[in-house]
Amino acid sequence: MENLIFYLIVQLNLIFGVAGLMWPDKLMPVFGLLMFPWPASHRAIRTHGFVAIVGYLFVLGKILVTVR
Repeated sequence: MENLIFYLIVQLNLIFGVAGLMWPDKLMPVFGLLMFPWPASHRAIRTHGFVAIVGYLFVLGKILVTVR
């Protein structure tokens, strides 16, 4: 069960990363709440998208290496 929750969190990270790259305007209110003291910008949302996808690839690589 612990692994299932971890995998769901990783998948959500990928989903929000791709959504941030494709539709930054629609995610602007969400990032406005998450980054409260600072204003959310398209650049910050795109940066989060790239970092989320790279993080997903690192976790996926680790999962594939440890399964063997």
